[in-house]
Amino acid sequence: MNPSRIRLFGTDGVRGTANIEPVTAETALKLGRAAAHVFKTLESHARGLGRHKIVIGKDTRLSGYMIENALSSGILSMGVDVIFIGPLPTPGVAYVTRSLRADAGIVITASHNPYDDNGIKFFRADGYKLDDHVEAHIEELVASGAIEHVRPLAGEIGKAFRVDDAIGRYIEYAKASFPKGMNLEGVRVVVDAANGAGYKTTPCVLRELGAEVVVYGNQPDGTNINRDCGAMHPELLCRKVVEHRAQLGIAHDGDADRVQLCDEQGQPVDGDDILALMALERLAQGTLPEKTVVTTVMSNAGLDAAIREAGGRVVRTAVGDKYVIDEMLKHGFALGGEQSGHIIFREFATTGDGLVAALQVLSAMKAQNALLSQLRLCWTRFPQKLINIRVRDKIPWDQVPGFPTCSRPPKPRSRLAVDACSCGIPARNPKPAFWLRRVTRRSLTSGAPSWPRWSRNTSASGRVESGRPLAHTPSRCRPLRQPHPRSPSNGAPPLPLSRVCSSAWRCSSSVIPLSSTAS
Repeated sequence: MNPSRIRLFGTDGVRGTANIEPVTAETALKLGRAAAHVFKTLESHARGLGRHKIVIGKDTRLSGYMIENALSSGILSMGVDVIFIGPLPTPGVAYVTRSLRADAGIVITASHNPYDDNGIKFFRADGYKLDDHVEAHIEELVASGAIEHVRPLAGEIGKAFRVDDAIGRYIEYAKASFPKGMNLEGVRVVVDAANGAGYKTTPCVLRELGAEVVVYGNQPDGTNINRDCGAMHPELLCRKVVEHRAQLGIAHDGDADRVQLCDEQGQPVDGDDILALMALERLAQGTLPEKTVVTTVMSNAGLDAAIREAGGRVVRTAVGDKYVIDEMLKHGFALGGEQSGHIIFREFATTGDGLVAALQVLSAMKAQNALLSQLRLCWTRFPQKLINIRVRDKIPWDQVPGFPTCSRPPKPRSRLAVDACSCGIPARNPKPAFWLRRVTRRSLTSGAPSWPRWSRNTSASGRVESGRPLAHTPSRCRPLRQPHPRSPSNGAPPLPLSRVCSSAWRCSSSVIPLSSTAS
């Protein structure tokens, strides 16, 4: 491997196929050395007694043993102690890092990915994910080998310890997020732990709060994590909820930092539903700081409409719970999350916590004496279609050959949408049919002359600024006969003919946001 040519950190730590770069024992050892050096220099004195120390937790993947030992070897070689806590949910590792006054925390997990993938995520001493500049510094040290000469003498090499009560600490922390004086007696819950890190903690917490618990996905063998179960495959959960006549179903991913729910009717409840329910409840009680919810561009537009109608607002970020948390910290917001089920309650946790999120929904059900199928009716979901595509390399859009970028930044209140024609490209125009387009309320609702009146729009939310759902039309794209002039009303640049679907391209679907009466 040539480290200088590989970017190790993505939006959620280092991730890839286990035993293939960058998720190898060799790179893990270098990451451990670099991380230990960085965390020692960030704080000249250890937060606790003795030497600096780093907590290492993991999920249930077979490759976790290899990476755990390689990381610890690198850390110990730099004179930093290691605390092993074994399989524990990602939010549990963040909490234990703070509880033990460690200098940093590391969790070995690939979250919702199959077992043959794995990854390495870092937490600061306060339990939050690393800042970008700290990740860049660690990456630079790995690539340059600048600390190869740093070799503490034998007496200064770190020690490794194992803490056996980490699970108990996390269980008590999670229970503390549930309202005092309230219990779950008489509530039957089905849990699908995805054969992952939450296979012990979630059932234990629910039982200790008085619930009757039916558990699936709690037999990890190192290779069955996320396999046809958990948050990525909620069909099993929904079927079992109806079968056992339960009031609620809870499904986690491999590291239990996300949650997907199921109501008593067997209908799935995702992160947008949870955000809407929690935000509207807190807005009604006047306990939502800044009356603001933070989510990503993937969330449904109906969420904005419902919260705006209740007197609040939604702030959107790039995809990734890290960006959601950064926005919350920057402005003091307390509630945020993603449609995928990463829900952050900042009064309780420093990262997404699937168990805490489920407990908050259960507390709302108990407080209002209502079923989840009733509570979820608090908002209306707009038409939306999301498609996940597995790729070999995650190359930034601006580095994809033939992918043009906008000539200027969008105006305020504009949406940047990625459009794509899923059709055969004619020989006379071999360019890929992808482009970036500015989408404004005026151009989408009134058919402004600076944009083609008929066009494909596969934006994440499928919506217009006015909050009206888009209308579906037959699967054709109408050709643009001539370039449109610059519109004086919105100053939009003309769209080149080469960027617009022609009649020779057969598009599989079309979503046309047109309304002659929209303002």
